[in-house]
Amino acid sequence: MNIRGPFYFITKKTGKAIWDYKMLGDGDKVIVAVSGGKDSLCLLKILQERLKFVPISYELIACHVDMGFSWVNTDILAEHFEKGGLPYIIAKPSEEWKGEKEDFDCFWCSWNRRKAIFDLAGEIGANKIAFAHHMDDIIETMLLNLFFQGEIGTMMPYQDMFDGELAIIRPLAYVEEKELTRLATILDLPVIASSCPRGDVSKRSLVKGIVADLKKHNRNVKKNIFRSLTRIRKEYLPGVAPK
Repeated sequence: MNIRGPFYFITKKTGKAIWDYKMLGDGDKVIVAVSGGKDSLCLLKILQERLKFVPISYELIACHVDMGFSWVNTDILAEHFEKGGLPYIIAKPSEEWKGEKEDFDCFWCSWNRRKAIFDLAGEIGANKIAFAHHMDDIIETMLLNLFFQGEIGTMMPYQDMFDGELAIIRPLAYVEEKELTRLATILDLPVIASSCPRGDVSKRSLVKGIVADLKKHNRNVKKNIFRSLTRIRKEYLPGVAPK
């Protein structure tokens, strides 16, 4: 593969995030969570290509959690994994949605996807799980917590779990969503468009629109929000009010 152009620069950003947060080490066994969307397919391709030139060796296992959605063709994903010579597992959630379709719960979906992947990690002895959350996801989560939960916090690029037995990594932390959209098109990845009934009405969609409006006034707004997470000026924060 010619790694010039967009693929080269996105891979470089990914490599910097991996280095900065010490995400990968020699001998790691990594589950890559693949939903079938552009982000996870790009991440899988990048991590696979990096194996050709990085001075460490790690094992990749693609995992798609089949939630039974009608718009997801698992056969297409399986064919893609096999074509790329990647070991893969199609997992199933431990529970099925019992409510009405119009009341489908985003938390339930996310929780069951993760539980299935965590369970798989334990079964196969994986010590890392790679999620394809990018810079937009991280800053949107921070704003969601700020606006709707009254707290400051977001997804971490690297997060130890279960006393260090497992770690969640987000190698695309420095990459913007628009870059992945372009890359997926260039690489002609078999992207599965989501038809989630709550996709257009979620709070995340609302925050995404707010950030887009802010960017009209400052093109660096995303990077500034992301950078602010590591430039906290505690002397200007109220902290705990005195009793």
